[in-house]
Amino acid sequence: MRRYSQRQSLSSLSEINITPLLDLAFVLLIIFMITTPLLENSMNLILPSSGERNQAIDPNAVQTIAIDRNERVTLNNHDVDLATLGEQLAQLKQTNPDVAVVIRPDRDLPVQKLVSLMDALQQAQIMKVGIATSAERK
Repeated sequence: MRRYSQRQSLSSLSEINITPLLDLAFVLLIIFMITTPLLENSMNLILPSSGERNQAIDPNAVQTIAIDRNERVTLNNHDVDLATLGEQLAQLKQTNPDVAVVIRPDRDLPVQKLVSLMDALQQAQIMKVGIATSAERK
């Protein structure tokens, strides 16, 4: 026996419920928003390791090169021409093979001038090079 009220419940649905689909889309969107910045900034580096420790540098062997925003170069507080700097660095390397150099660039110095100074160090075969920095004030 069939009831009249059951006839209406047997009708098919003409609309699709998209709530689960939207939930899935939002979850995927959040996952991609979180993982994309991590993929762009990550670098897979395997750093070399050594069983030996670096030898301590003698403070007397450290030379200081300062260059200001006007491109005035000083080697150990003595004014030096950039053209003759390479020769003086080569002489320092000959007298002391373990010479180390600290570069003190001005904050407003163009990067190309710093690179040319580092090229002069490389031509003199000085490999122990550091760049002096200071902490940024907030």
